[in-house]
Amino acid sequence: MWQAKRAGDDVDRVRRDALLVVRAQLGDRRSLAELVGYWHEPVWRYTRRMLDRSGLADDVSQEVWAGALKALPALKEPERFAPWLFTIARRSVMDHLRDKYRQADPLDGEPAGGDELAAVLDQAQVAEGLAELPVCEREVLILFYLHDLALDECAQVLAIPVGTVKSRLFRARRLLRDHMIEKGYPG
Repeated sequence: MWQAKRAGDDVDRVRRDALLVVRAQLGDRRSLAELVGYWHEPVWRYTRRMLDRSGLADDVSQEVWAGALKALPALKEPERFAPWLFTIARRSVMDHLRDKYRQADPLDGEPAGGDELAAVLDQAQVAEGLAELPVCEREVLILFYLHDLALDECAQVLAIPVGTVKSRLFRARRLLRDHMIEKGYPG
């Protein structure tokens, strides 16, 4: 289900991002557009999976980019762009989750999860399983597997030690597997 990441891919991504950040900080609009173009979809997917509502993910993603673009000139470590960006995204998501849990009424119009049996898990089924996980476990799976952040980058975004990231990943994988088996998907 999950693919192993290659260390070289992370290094190439970090170098590319750092170069684009520096150029954007110097006023190069093309570099800024390329940076936003590359990271817009991952930020949106992160907010979508964390908030479980596409309309709200659109709004939160816009908030994330507004904050990131405003703060970009002050970013002193361009090689840390991805963890920095996802930290901004995480703060926005957590603000909206706090608001959601303060509300007494459940959200209207939310589709119920499907109970369809299948031999192979597809993205919709995994997304359904992720939505059922506690926020901390869901978040670490999304950052590590779906956004290909390294363990240390996840730790930076989440402001926790790498060992805690590892233990949350272990627990999250177990919870996701158990949930999928409970729903009738193959284990």
